[in-house]
Amino acid sequence: MVNSFAASKDNRSPQEPYTPIQVPELTDIITHLNEEHLDELIAFASVVTDRSKAELDKLNLQLSAIYAEGFALQAQPKPLDNRSATSQKQVSQNQLIFIPFTTSITQLEDLQTQYILLKQSVDKKLGKKTIKLTKQAFSVQSSTMVSKNMLRLELSLPDSSTSQNADNDADTAAANQSNSSPMPINEPGYAYLFDLEHNIQGSQKRDNIKTPRPHCYYTLRKAWQTDTGRHAWVDVFLHGDTSGGVWAKSLQAGDTVLTKREVPEKIEHLQEGQALLIADETSIPTVARLLELWDNPLPPLVLCITGDTGDQAYFDEVKRNSEVKSNFTIVPIVTAKTNAGADLATLIDNKLGDYLAQQPLVIDKVWGALEASTAKALRKRLKNRLHLERSDMVVKVYWRHD
Repeated sequence: MVNSFAASKDNRSPQEPYTPIQVPELTDIITHLNEEHLDELIAFASVVTDRSKAELDKLNLQLSAIYAEGFALQAQPKPLDNRSATSQKQVSQNQLIFIPFTTSITQLEDLQTQYILLKQSVDKKLGKKTIKLTKQAFSVQSSTMVSKNMLRLELSLPDSSTSQNADNDADTAAANQSNSSPMPINEPGYAYLFDLEHNIQGSQKRDNIKTPRPHCYYTLRKAWQTDTGRHAWVDVFLHGDTSGGVWAKSLQAGDTVLTKREVPEKIEHLQEGQALLIADETSIPTVARLLELWDNPLPPLVLCITGDTGDQAYFDEVKRNSEVKSNFTIVPIVTAKTNAGADLATLIDNKLGDYLAQQPLVIDKVWGALEASTAKALRKRLKNRLHLERSDMVVKVYWRHD
């Protein structure tokens, strides 16, 4: 069902100059953007207002409303510290920051498109890597288990000069036309949005597979170039009867898989300082590649959370890799259950506290990716424990337990 609304001035009040969106999903969307994409909202504000990072650091920014024409960010001054009363007054005068869309939206489904266009524009102005709305068609070479519950797909992407449309499929042909987009070889955590439905339809619903989720993000574990084209590992954690796991297990050598979007990971802050990396089974492929390409003179501390002891062996391959220059430390956390929830955040925080009580480490930077409720609870705990700026602590959502 399409959620549409009238972009009419008749909907506006004198206090509300923009067109309100009245759909039940809006509250959840605003909460999600504030919790998971606050750094992006801050970047939007910096470009639109031309404010420096130092100026924005004096504000608590929160998305307060979404209109047909754009976002409204509420800017509240942080509590007085060493700033003068004059400085405080200047900050208080700027309570609303409006971020306009390129084009006003007329239905809720347009919101994601406008958000991506806004992000692409802002990232370009800031010189950052950004989302690509690029289609790719990969060929499955093999699938093997690399730990007790981790399935590795080896995919190939022929060079555009040799690319052929073996399936005679319109979507695959369109994707092959985009295959000139280079596969990132040295970007840990680079994610592709895989089209799960394509393979179910292509296999004529082999084994009566159903996919409640039509798309799913997976990161490149590793990518490399050969004379015939580009190759990549995509490691899929098999946890229960999930759409992604069922899809991955159904793939056979020779199958074509499609991707529709590409997203770089936020890891730039890890270049210096003592880093802490936190991963569950869905994000250890990102951490594994981070370790192989580690360029920070200080080795990171890694908290590795798995439900099964057998999946801790995943990092054995990284330890054997002669390219790994960092003498990193892994602290294993085995839960014997699904790794989700506030209780897990407490366990992670306690394990970190125990380790730091015995080791003379001061954590300067954090990167982690976990289940949604776990990430939300852990951010608060890490903020209280480590007292880091928001730009130095990235704790992302890689999946949702629902």
